[in-house]
Amino acid sequence: MLPLVLDPGDDVAILTDRARAGEMPLGRGAPLAGTVQAGHKLARHDIAAGAPIRKFGQIIGYATESIAQGAHVHTHNCAIGAHDRDYAIGADLDAARATIPADPARQFRGYVRSDGRVGTRNYVALVATVNCSATVIRQAADRLNRSGILEGFPNVDGVVAFAHGTGCGMASEGPGWDNLQRVLWGHATHPNVGAALFVGLGCEVMQVARMKQMFDATGEERFHGLTIQEAGGTLATIDRIVARVEAMLPEIDAVERTARPLSELTVALQCGGSDGLSGITANPALGKACDLIVAGGGTVILSETPEIYGAEQLLLRRAASRDVAEKLLERIAWWESYTEMNGGSMDNNPSPGNKAGGLTTILEKSLGAVAKAGSTPLNAVYHYAQQVRARGLVFMDTPGYDPVSATGQIAGGAQIVVFTTGRGSAFGSKPAPTLKLATNDRLYESMKDDMDLNCGDVMRGVDLGDKGREILNLILALASGSPSKSETLGLGDNEFLPWQIGAVM
Repeated sequence: MLPLVLDPGDDVAILTDRARAGEMPLGRGAPLAGTVQAGHKLARHDIAAGAPIRKFGQIIGYATESIAQGAHVHTHNCAIGAHDRDYAIGADLDAARATIPADPARQFRGYVRSDGRVGTRNYVALVATVNCSATVIRQAADRLNRSGILEGFPNVDGVVAFAHGTGCGMASEGPGWDNLQRVLWGHATHPNVGAALFVGLGCEVMQVARMKQMFDATGEERFHGLTIQEAGGTLATIDRIVARVEAMLPEIDAVERTARPLSELTVALQCGGSDGLSGITANPALGKACDLIVAGGGTVILSETPEIYGAEQLLLRRAASRDVAEKLLERIAWWESYTEMNGGSMDNNPSPGNKAGGLTTILEKSLGAVAKAGSTPLNAVYHYAQQVRARGLVFMDTPGYDPVSATGQIAGGAQIVVFTTGRGSAFGSKPAPTLKLATNDRLYESMKDDMDLNCGDVMRGVDLGDKGREILNLILALASGSPSKSETLGLGDNEFLPWQIGAVM
């Protein structure tokens, strides 16, 4: 198969198959000096040192030396530089609105909660307010899940422990505190949680009473609380947790799935272990599915701010308002300052695995990553773990590290996570299950137990629109109770990871 050209103005073509030393995949130019893997780039013409290099019709870097036609273009001769900051805010908004397809009027079967939100799963959540209570909730969850008692409650998906490494030794206000309290509250009151139990030590900074006051709790939430100090120690606390959950199980199990419209579904978008094909197969196919979700009145959450860096101009061009655009620009500026303050740079991402898969700079990675969000207007921008209220495509500020990012999206209300990967991933999440999409045939064949769908067939001519509909069908089946591969493998108990910012005191 000939190398793929994504835009007529591109300076590079993408290898669709591995090429060996001495070959000329373009049919012209210099022979390859060594083996080059699929997903990597070749120069379509001679590129002068210092010249910009374009892919997707956008600048992905600059030549650090003269590059001959046909040569491999990668980290040895291409580096990050200034990217397009022609922020024509809202210039493509009308076109983005016109891309929304006809309403598919699709449904899924979910659990309607008392606040009107709809769950795709029905978990009991044990939530630690502080690291000191992490062990007791883990041991209590393990005892309950192994006891066999849940077999008598078929509508209960399990007991999950949301343990973390902070909650004290931190400032009692500021971004670190804000992140953690939003994450804990968001998981305890999540629509996929039938009931929750907060467990603390008793003297920590992160107090449940303060959270309830901040979130204007009415007393009708589906959660309870206790502390180790009041319960009488570790063993007594575990016994009390188990007894409390056992007493709650009949009520939690009493819910039944009913048909619900697509408008009540919120889907979190993730990509990890990306490769040079991510932005060509799985991500744009997921984007087509997202357009269908938006058309049905649903919500999709794009995140990972460091992984839209260099592609933010594409989102700004379809921002629904100036206010939305300014919020995104403020987050971009914050990240530039944050990474510099900590001795890093935005180009510390991509990872070594991303580079082995063909991605050279963060600009290139980001341009492929934003494709998973589709083409509809950007309707809102949220802080990490903030409750998502808007419909359509929204953005949440998170790191690019998948567990931290997904934790924030789930806290914001996402009932499903869809995760594209080109190198492979052993990721799962609770209480919102994860669906994993492989970008290439090789990955799908080598990790069939982990991958829910192969998108590598896009390279063999499968239409992106058809693939998007296939993805939507999987999302709706998952939302209706069908297990994902990660759920079958038991993944998701160790991926709860709130974003920690600030001094440890």
